Amino acid sequence: MEIKHYLGMLQRWAWLLALGLILGGTASYLFSVNQSPVYQSSTKLLVIRAPQGQNSDLAYLASQQLAQTFIQLLKTKPVLDSASAELGYRISSNQIKAEQLRDTQVITLTVEDNDAGRAAAIANTLVGVLVAQNDSLQSSRYLTSEEGLQAQVGQVGGQIDQLQEQINRLTMENVEEQIVQAEAKIAQLQSEIASLENDIYYTTNRGRTPDLAPTEWTARLAQLKSTLELYQQIYANLLVLGKPTSSGASDRLTHLQKTLELYQQIYLQLLGSLEEVRLARLQNTPSIVQIEEAAVPGSPVRPLPVRTAMLGAAVGLMLAFGIAFAIEYLDESLRSPMDVDQVLGLPVLGYIADMKPAEGPRQLHVAAFPRSPAAEAFRNLRSGIEFSGEDQPPKTLLVTSSRPGEGKTTVASNLAAIFAQSGKRVVLVDADLRRPSVHRALGIPNRLGLTTLFRDSLKLESVWKHSNGISRGMLVITSGSLPSNPSELLGSEKMLHILAELRQKADVIIFDGPPMMVSDAQILASLMDGVLLVLQPGKSPADEAKSTLAQLKRSGAKVIGTVFNRVPQNGGQHYGGYRYYSTDTYNTYEQQKPIPPIRVMAPVPAAFEPATRPNGHHAAELVN
Repeated sequence: MEIKHYLGMLQRWAWLLALGLILGGTASYLFSVNQSPVYQSSTKLLVIRAPQGQNSDLAYLASQQLAQTFIQLLKTKPVLDSASAELGYRISSNQIKAEQLRDTQVITLTVEDNDAGRAAAIANTLVGVLVAQNDSLQSSRYLTSEEGLQAQVGQVGGQIDQLQEQINRLTMENVEEQIVQAEAKIAQLQSEIASLENDIYYTTNRGRTPDLAPTEWTARLAQLKSTLELYQQIYANLLVLGKPTSSGASDRLTHLQKTLELYQQIYLQLLGSLEEVRLARLQNTPSIVQIEEAAVPGSPVRPLPVRTAMLGAAVGLMLAFGIAFAIEYLDESLRSPMDVDQVLGLPVLGYIADMKPAEGPRQLHVAAFPRSPAAEAFRNLRSGIEFSGEDQPPKTLLVTSSRPGEGKTTVASNLAAIFAQSGKRVVLVDADLRRPSVHRALGIPNRLGLTTLFRDSLKLESVWKHSNGISRGMLVITSGSLPSNPSELLGSEKMLHILAELRQKADVIIFDGPPMMVSDAQILASLMDGVLLVLQPGKSPADEAKSTLAQLKRSGAKVIGTVFNRVPQNGGQHYGGYRYYSTDTYNTYEQQKPIPPIRVMAPVPAAFEPATRPNGHHAAELVN
């Protein structure tokens, strides 16, 4: 398709495009304004990877994977349930959208809600719950070790207090009590060491999943053995204190002080181990920090009626264009001279506008408005016909169409009048013996006509009629009464004699024939010097026109060209570029009153003069 074709299509379907634009925009706007407003609030979080990743499962992940892990944690049920319980209303995962900013460890959390304040509150609460959940998950891995060390620190602290009190009292009962506690603690430590060694054995040799990392096991085992050695020394010192010696109270005091020092060493060692566990937890725990707090939005993110209406209008416009394009693509009618040339291989000799009927008595348009664009179009058609012959223009011309209603009678009648106005002797013959219409178009009787010549031995002068002042050089032979066998009459020897007589008495004989859908047209076409095919742009199907041309060629007819009839006044750009039919210009000519024809001193043959001349004039009334 050429650009002109697209422009023409846009011009023809401008109403549909405008309708799609308006309906799409209006429907989208009405739909948008009836929707509940949705507010959106956003916050940003920074994911910080653990300083040491040897003992952390999450820390083994790359930074990008770690951020994606936290994004998934945001939508887990525990986080949503905790946030819902804290806020007092239910939070849905559909309200939450979290995404990682490209090439960063920053997460953007976006929350939507019908209330602006709730949207901001949900975003900030989710961050707080996520941070708490992360801390809880990471702390649980070191919880057992911390609790055990804290219990031991408490026990050793109590024993230190007791020793300090014994030193102050130096009583034997307190020493025995300390011996019992030391024995119990030694037994407890030996049990823990055995259990830990058993776990290490089964994990190493039997493939059991470890609860702690190997380095944590080693450190824990060394700490327990060191504590056991100190308690064994304490136990030995207490045994010495429990035996009577000659050294007396001063020896007991010395042993108690040494024992106190050992307990203090144990106490410091336990505190150091507890701090090491806490430090390991902090070093192996990834964290997440809120770097931008969610604010209360001032306006909803949707609906946006204006933007939605614009998008809807665009969609409606595209749908309308698609419908128009589909119709154009599926439309197989002949619309332009290019279509006629491609499908039929024939030239378009003329473009006749969609003419309005003349006012007053029945008259032809070219007679009522001789200076109108339509009259000029028929003159151009006349010139095209005259130059269509190789040696001389066709003397007998059949005007036909592929289907009824395409305006062949209008073309034939006005064309005959235009030929007569040029000073030629013209006979217009209504050869449509099935549905004749020339007599109605010209307002003349149809009692005698072509069929009369077949039945009676009458001369042409007895049946032809003058054209009611249209032109003195134009005679009309109507169809006459309708016969039962039109094809046989038109193909008879009598028809050849009639045609020969017409050739002798007229310069141009124009036959208004039947449509090519009946056999009469093929018979007539074979007798003519030329055939003019009338097409209505945008209405005449290409396949019918092609079939009509094939029929004409089979009958041996010479098709000189086509004529576009009833061209829309505003469709000049599409229908062959006939821009002369602008609405303003056409209406200007339409408003003119019919003018009398110009007198030209061109004599008319006696056979064409009426018995009673109108207004007593003997000269032909011709229009240049």
